[in-house]
Amino acid sequence: MINPISVALNADELIKMALREDISNEDVSTNAVMPEYRKGSVQLICKQDGIICGLEVFERTFKILDGRTWVKAYVKDGDEVKKGRLLADIVGDIRVLLSGERVALNYLQRMSGIATYTRQMVELLKGSGTKLLDTRKTTPNMRIFEKYAVKVGGGNNHRYNLSDGILLKDNHIGAAGSVTNAVYMAKQYAPFVRKIEIEVENIEQAREAAEAGADIIMLDNMSVEDMKEAVKIIAGRAQTECSGNVTRENIAKIIETGVDFVSSGALTHSAPILDLSLKNLHPVMEEE
Repeated sequence: MINPISVALNADELIKMALREDISNEDVSTNAVMPEYRKGSVQLICKQDGIICGLEVFERTFKILDGRTWVKAYVKDGDEVKKGRLLADIVGDIRVLLSGERVALNYLQRMSGIATYTRQMVELLKGSGTKLLDTRKTTPNMRIFEKYAVKVGGGNNHRYNLSDGILLKDNHIGAAGSVTNAVYMAKQYAPFVRKIEIEVENIEQAREAAEAGADIIMLDNMSVEDMKEAVKIIAGRAQTECSGNVTRENIAKIIETGVDFVSSGALTHSAPILDLSLKNLHPVMEEE
């Protein structure tokens, strides 16, 4: 599970990497027009309806460049925002405002887009009893931010990484020789407190996984009809999860199968960004 504290503890080095990528030596454009310090202000404007997410990461990007940068936010993570709304004022060294703009917006737009898409998916699941999960299909070095955005959007986090839980997929089954062998070997290796999840691709594998004692059975890329049948066969002996090309367009049909969880890689790999912009940059007078 991702929470704001863990994001804060891990964010700085990742943000610095992004800044180094964008400013390998100097910001030539900014230094050309603003060679010396001058205090300025710029506005964060919403250009599209959605869910805002990543404000602390946005602010931290500027503060890493200059700790004196001041951000006054008028919304908080998870809020619904409308096109044209003023979301924040940012005040500081104009050189910092210009140089940090793209990296800060990249984080905020990406995270807000994921939160927005997740909220839409969660709304479609309302009243069904089925919970929405994310996956490990995240952007390299963005996982902690993207999974946090899923939580802000109302979704739930699946395992964070390979050390976080046991999920036996098709190639693990191939390596073990069978579904039964894979579950047995996992039970022998893992501490008793670990749940064992296994991915199956047909009804027979689902039956075998339930009989082998898997805790969670993932029904991967199966038809709605086959998933319904698999849920009946499993009959509560394990929790069930649906995975494979789950989108806003087909999630209503999936609910009918009665699965406990729906996992969707689209939350993090296909969510469009939320359009945001920094506008109206201008110098301000220093306080006396």
